[in-house]
Amino acid sequence: MVVEEKELEEQTNEDVTPDNENEADLNEQESEDMNLDAASEEEPASEVETAEEKPKKKSFLGKEKKEKANKLQEKVDELEDRVKRQMAEFDNFRKRSEKEKAAMFETGAKSVVEKILPVVDNFERGLAALSEEEMKQPFAEGMNMVYKQLITELEKLEVKPIEAVGCEFNPELHNAVMQVESKEYESGMIAQELQKGYTYRDSVVRHSMVAVVQ
Repeated sequence: MVVEEKELEEQTNEDVTPDNENEADLNEQESEDMNLDAASEEEPASEVETAEEKPKKKSFLGKEKKEKANKLQEKVDELEDRVKRQMAEFDNFRKRSEKEKAAMFETGAKSVVEKILPVVDNFERGLAALSEEEMKQPFAEGMNMVYKQLITELEKLEVKPIEAVGCEFNPELHNAVMQVESKEYESGMIAQELQKGYTYRDSVVRHSMVAVVQ
């Protein structure tokens, strides 16, 4: 009898052990399922946070790029303005230099013309003192040819004689050295030219010395 009771107890224990093991397995499975559910519940929250952070990140990057582009454009505008100002300054310098060169050339040319005019005066006086017969002489003809050539070259340089006799007196062109009476010309008119005056382009090289009617 004792043996039979022990066998029953062992059999009972064997029957109970598998059930306990099954329950343990079930509990472990339920725990894993709960962990998975918790993880799955946490994942959407992280996904939501990422979705909210992305626009902010894009907005920040876009703003940073825009600021860099604006700074770059400001630098380009500054350099363009500097180049334009330097080009304008150089253009003004070039124009000023050209004017100064032209003024220097004109001053030098006037000085040379002024020194040549006495030579012209001497030719004119010498030719005026010759008679018609003497003008036919080779020497007089040579003088006349040189005089005409000199006058031609002066005309090419835009050197022109100032009109005097029969013109109204103009203090900018004429220098009155005496007054005379005249039946031919009215008062204030030039009756006689004592020394011929000349202009170089638009400026007077030498004023005409004239006699004005009273």
